Amino acid sequence: MREGELTYDDFLQRLNIQEVLIDAGYHLNRRDGLRYPSYVRIDSDGRRIRGDKFIVTQQGKCCFQAQQQRVYNIISFIKEHPHFFSEYRVGMSLDRLVNLVCNRLLNHPIEDRTTRIIQPKRDILPFDITNYDLHKFNPQDRATQKKFYPYFKSRGIDLYTQYAFHRHFCLATKHREDGAAYTNLSFPLTLPKGDGTVVGFEERGRARMDGSGSYKGKAEGSNSSEGLWIASPARTPLSEAKHVYWFESAYDAMAYYQLHQKEDKDLRKAVFVSTGGAAGQQQFKSVIEAAPHAIHHLCFDRDRARQVYAINFALTHAGKVFTSKLSKNNMLVIRLINENLQCEMNLEPFDFQLITATLGINPVKEPINKKEVVHDDLDIGDGYLQEMKMTCMDEYEAACAEGASGEELERMRENLSAIEDVIRGYSISGSTFQKCILYEPAADGYKDWNEQLLAKIKLQESAHEEVAREEEPEQERQARFHR
Repeated sequence: MREGELTYDDFLQRLNIQEVLIDAGYHLNRRDGLRYPSYVRIDSDGRRIRGDKFIVTQQGKCCFQAQQQRVYNIISFIKEHPHFFSEYRVGMSLDRLVNLVCNRLLNHPIEDRTTRIIQPKRDILPFDITNYDLHKFNPQDRATQKKFYPYFKSRGIDLYTQYAFHRHFCLATKHREDGAAYTNLSFPLTLPKGDGTVVGFEERGRARMDGSGSYKGKAEGSNSSEGLWIASPARTPLSEAKHVYWFESAYDAMAYYQLHQKEDKDLRKAVFVSTGGAAGQQQFKSVIEAAPHAIHHLCFDRDRARQVYAINFALTHAGKVFTSKLSKNNMLVIRLINENLQCEMNLEPFDFQLITATLGINPVKEPINKKEVVHDDLDIGDGYLQEMKMTCMDEYEAACAEGASGEELERMRENLSAIEDVIRGYSISGSTFQKCILYEPAADGYKDWNEQLLAKIKLQESAHEEVAREEEPEQERQARFHR
């Protein structure tokens, strides 16, 4: 260690999370008071961006989002939200990013680019699956399935979805030198163009009894820059995939499948990919090269960093050499290196199609016969679909005003989402094209697909309880009332 070089411990002791939030472009939300300070992002018109708020906890050392169970300290916040910081460049080491940001905030000069975070005292060896005891899910053996219950129950992942993906997860137990052992639900990471060798695990722990969340991360030594969870219920090889669905977690991928598999019978043949956290350009490139003819569905979370992932994917798919970062005023700064161009884009409101079209990377395949694009065996055009969408929106607004049930509103949202899906793959400037990239976040109001699944399950449970109460005999209802 060179004299004067700072470590993670120095950063954690000398900085508080509020300084990092402010540097990332967040503003103190005075309406929430100072006992539990909260920080929000502001759009270009000076209005709060809905759903993008962090609450400070643990005496200013950590923060969390109300709709999430993840608690961040200074280090993990920077690593999970790299695009918030001016130092970030696509493909750079996240440890180096932490070093640059924290040293700048502490006004600690960095001599040159060789300055880096000090490596741990012991070297981390490459991932080796033989260091783990594996317990696999057997669809024909109920006894093997029971151990997975606490990992999937809290996420709303049902047994049928577990059957569909059973080849792509396991329980992995690692024994420490002190005799202790720990077990996690593990999703194997492989290389898109590799031979199937497991190069790491995306890991999830049991849900905690107090509801405060659970461990999530990657196994020690995992190849995080290239490795991905690659799964297909029908065992479709990535090279033969017609559709590739992108997520940041295997839980979200399974939730998406559970929500859509009944109406899309071909979903079993699709390939589901999880980056296991921050999505890297090398991961994008490898999958694009391995599945050059696939349609890619970007199902990342709805927050700003994940929207930037979607744009980065489109740039990578278009073969661009680029850097991208979010400025403090929430503008996306993109530099196209080979073209020697730089542009700034306002991401509020976020419109993926408009942004990619503006960048000249709106990705489409060759024009297809318009008669091949049908819905319920009818030859319909984009104008008809747009009219149908407007009608559905009017009906939804009327239903909200009239106090329709939550289940009815959810059904109407699903219908509207289905129409939007068809429109995405339909006409551009009067000609019909098939898009190579579709932006598919969870429905408005949900952070991710797992949150949407849990909300749907809760809604169904409430509806069942209401039906049960209505069917309850009058005498029993009266007796319960008097008790």
